[in-house]
Amino acid sequence: MVTSSFPISVAVFAIITLQVGTHDSFIAAVYEHAVILPNKTETPVSQEDALNLMNKNIDILETAIKQAAEQGARIIVTPEDALYGWKFTRETVFPYLEDIPDPQVNWIPCQDHHRFGHTPVQARLSCLAKDNSIYVLANLGDKKPCNSRDSTCPPNGYFQYNTNVVYNTEGKLVARYHKYHLYSEPQFNVPEKPELVTFNTAFGRFGIFTCFDIFFYDPGVTLVKDFHVDTILFPTAWMNVLPLLTAIEFHSAWAMGMGVNLLVANTHRVSLNMTGSGIYAPNGPKVYHYDMKTELGKLLLSEVDSHPLSSLAYPTTVNWNAYATTIKPFPVQKNTFRGFISRDGFNFTELFENAGNLTVCQKELCCHLSYRMLQKEENEVYVLGAFTGLHGRRRREYWQVCTMLKCKTTNLTTCGWPVETASTRFEMFSLSGTFGTEYVFPEVLLTEIHLSPGKFEVLKDGRLVNKNGSSGPILTVSLFGRWYTKDSLYSSCGNGNSAITYLLIFILLMIVAVQNIVMV
Repeated sequence: MVTSSFPISVAVFAIITLQVGTHDSFIAAVYEHAVILPNKTETPVSQEDALNLMNKNIDILETAIKQAAEQGARIIVTPEDALYGWKFTRETVFPYLEDIPDPQVNWIPCQDHHRFGHTPVQARLSCLAKDNSIYVLANLGDKKPCNSRDSTCPPNGYFQYNTNVVYNTEGKLVARYHKYHLYSEPQFNVPEKPELVTFNTAFGRFGIFTCFDIFFYDPGVTLVKDFHVDTILFPTAWMNVLPLLTAIEFHSAWAMGMGVNLLVANTHRVSLNMTGSGIYAPNGPKVYHYDMKTELGKLLLSEVDSHPLSSLAYPTTVNWNAYATTIKPFPVQKNTFRGFISRDGFNFTELFENAGNLTVCQKELCCHLSYRMLQKEENEVYVLGAFTGLHGRRRREYWQVCTMLKCKTTNLTTCGWPVETASTRFEMFSLSGTFGTEYVFPEVLLTEIHLSPGKFEVLKDGRLVNKNGSSGPILTVSLFGRWYTKDSLYSSCGNGNSAITYLLIFILLMIVAVQNIVMV
């Protein structure tokens, strides 16, 4: 495992040579990028000014790509929004977009710049992959002309997509993915349906999706279950949300829960809580980075298994409710109280003693905890919490969560609030739940936002337990479940496409209502 860091201003690096992995493994790289943002404007800049800004960002990515290749990396992932940032309208983002063709056209932009019009960004990215003999994933914007007589065609005559592209070692475009689950991105359209994008290499099969996509069944779960990918490439612009959704916490848990490698490149913007990149394997993080103190980019490299699903080193299938549904529930304390994590109402019960067995329930979900603290700190309060239901303001995604967490203060009303430091260590913990879903992601987050590699494991019966001695000071120990089949009917992402869907549903309901009136 190797990590490398460099300030933006530094252009020369010490070369650290890593032996290229065998066919059973390969060296992967991700780069967390501090994006150079455009000036705020309500009117579109010229195409030339847009290209100048993108080239400034690509200059930095080029240094990272070269360094990764020199250290033996076979593939590198760069972040979402890495070329021009994220705050745009449909009009102001347009000068940054290029027409990105389907990879079936067999195109090497580095050798044929003008085949699909004005594509200087694609040409430069292609050349970076070709010149450094490395697969490169980059995120940029795609524009697709549409017929103005089509009611779904936007007023400017183009569909605009948040897009990932991958170029192979020859500079050939081998993958293109349009993000499906947008999050506050009015500049982009949602594709007609989720795209399931894979590509094969000598070191495994890869799948692609972007940021908010990770919370949904398609494309992520389908890529793993039905397309049997070995590694997911995941560019993101992730804003960390404690206690359950920091980037390193959730992404490492997703890799473990799904049994695949996950290569995560996050945007770096401290003012927006954007940091947290990593290379994650099914048995834990290979390397990760979380930095809220500097504005510097970070290159991460690690060797990973090419085919983790077939490796004996990784755990077999977990039955997430096997233990929790067969034991007699521990006594439920009378002082169970309600608290909130973000907008979600949890049922909590306090860990009063240094050691104990607790159960807390909400609806069909009961969470069981056995624990033993090394020493209970008088100024720290921990609780066991349970939540099952539709999450957050949008009420779209159905969550089931069992969590043991530290409250911000000794006042129980602060349980579930963001907290970054802790002192209490646990000699033993065992967390389980009566989950109704097979998709559960195990999280352990330590003080000052650190992971706990090698210090916990998931047993076949669904228990999340510590191992190899006492834990570090714990912020949260959680089992984060996603019950996809209970998601809201209206869970498609919000933009013009979903608005049309809502309108059609409303019209159908009105027709039914009128028919009922006529029948009466």
